Amino acid sequence: MSLPFMNNWSRKLTVLLLTGLVFNQITWAQDTDSTLASSEKPPSEEKPSGQVLDKIIAKVDNYIILESDLQKAYLEAISQAQQGMETPTRCQIFESLLINKLMMAKSEIDSVIVSEAEVIIQTDQRFNMVLQQFGGDEETLIEAYGKTADQLKSEIQDAVKEQMVVQKMQGVITEGLEVSPNDVRKFYGSIPNDSLPFFSAEVTVGQIVKKPEVSQAEKDKVVEELLSIKQRILDGDADFASMATQYSEDPGSAAQGGDLGFFKRGELAPEYEATAYELKPGEISDPVETMFGFHMIQLLERRGNTFNSRHILRIPTPSESDIEKAERYLDSLRQLIVEEKITFAKAAKEYSDDRETSDNGGFFTDPGNGSNKLTLRTLEDPVLYFTLDSMEVGTLTKPIRYEDEDPRTGRSEAGVRLLFYKERFPAHRANLSDDYEKLKAASRRKKEEEILSNWFVLAKEEVFIDIDPQYDRCEVLTD
Repeated sequence: MSLPFMNNWSRKLTVLLLTGLVFNQITWAQDTDSTLASSEKPPSEEKPSGQVLDKIIAKVDNYIILESDLQKAYLEAISQAQQGMETPTRCQIFESLLINKLMMAKSEIDSVIVSEAEVIIQTDQRFNMVLQQFGGDEETLIEAYGKTADQLKSEIQDAVKEQMVVQKMQGVITEGLEVSPNDVRKFYGSIPNDSLPFFSAEVTVGQIVKKPEVSQAEKDKVVEELLSIKQRILDGDADFASMATQYSEDPGSAAQGGDLGFFKRGELAPEYEATAYELKPGEISDPVETMFGFHMIQLLERRGNTFNSRHILRIPTPSESDIEKAERYLDSLRQLIVEEKITFAKAAKEYSDDRETSDNGGFFTDPGNGSNKLTLRTLEDPVLYFTLDSMEVGTLTKPIRYEDEDPRTGRSEAGVRLLFYKERFPAHRANLSDDYEKLKAASRRKKEEEILSNWFVLAKEEVFIDIDPQYDRCEVLTD
């Protein structure tokens, strides 16, 4: 059994193809001895075109892989392949899909589980992100995919659960794995000089973010809106479901009249739950604030330790005055940095509202290896790209307004930030001095592949695996 793409591609292919989200990049450091035999041409290696006749091509206990799963994953791999990197074959993609299903089956045997609450939260976030791509218009989304919101959510939930279980299983299997400086040096030394990758120009960029605080006046406006809606419902001029469809800003439930379905204690925001449990069936609450905004809740039914409710969510937005206040705050902080009364990194750690970068001194990191050095392609944000293009190395911008996506709701929200263009690194061949973090990450991936390969040899004996004869030539079950 060879696992040339297993560690990276298995994680990549468990992401939702529906949304096109990809969380990992192909590792450029692969052991050439572990690749599929090049003399054995894999099945159906022609360029992808058109639709495929769907059928089951593999079974792993109660889990199946469809021909369409492989086709989608293969197309995704092609679209995401980095310049200069070899595109994985269908056999390699099939291998990764098979191992994901094996991990799902083994997770049941080994009692490695993820909570339903975690899955639901992730599913809602992913669905909201998809919906935002269609301007929050559910009808347009349904027309594009030919499926209802519930059907799409169900598909997303299945994929999210698989992704989370596979990641947890990989963590369990590789628990305790460490990579020492000596390991990195050995790994680097094992790569022939003419095979060292060529890295394009890279930059180190940091940010300090200030999210405008919504004033009490803006919050009061939202509360008044909800109270007005409540009064219309109580007066019999409207019903709760129609008001939720019309006014709720929760894209996941608005089309269902605000209906959230049944939840257990601890699965929703504490303030929401506390209010819902105080209500009688059919009763409507006053507005209650959570981290998501203001909710007006109607309890539908309570069954033991679970309850079903619907809500109307309204999210207060910062006013122009609120945004200007954030700009003044960052302008004062910038002056302290320029006058060297505080370092940029210290200011970011203590004052930035962006937790993903503040813990790293404000600097963006490459998700693939944790390095502060990013290619301009890695930046992805076109606004950030063009801002850097007009900056000189070592400079700090004045406060800049920008739009950021709230990971909780998928909504775009206003923000203000300072950008620090710290360094620029010219294109070069990989070396230990400049690329230690990348080499360390690649060395770790190679170790993980070895551990997972050994795990696979034992694990495949504990589950039922049946592969369509068309894919026998991939030799994925060969030791």
